[in-house]
Amino acid sequence: QVQLVESGGGLVQAGASLRLSCAASGPTLRLYGMAWFRQAPGKEREFVVGINWRADSTDYADSVKGRFTISRGNGNNAIDLQMNSLKPEDTALYYCAVTRDSQVTSSSESYFAWGQGTQVTVSS
Repeated sequence: QVQLVESGGGLVQAGASLRLSCAASGPTLRLYGMAWFRQAPGKEREFVVGINWRADSTDYADSVKGRFTISRGNGNNAIDLQMNSLKPEDTALYYCAVTRDSQVTSSSESYFAWGQGTQVTVSS
């Protein structure tokens, strides 16, 4: 059973940076894709960025392109999200998730394991 734990959230001012981390325990995720999603109060959960198992393919939501960067390490059992130039609209609970899909996918239905989330709050 895969367990995911996110960390690194916090309260920052607009324009600041944060780095989120997601560590997985359980079976190796070497062949699995991983992603970050987020959910703001009163809104649907949305895809932020995904990375495939080889870490050679990524997909970013338009709203974060050029500001966020996903990376993968620790034998493919961890992902980080470097978030720069944060905006108040980035405020949300950020989740990491795992998919068996070999390609990067933005569909939350494709992900079978989820973390508890880490809160990111950006003040204006």
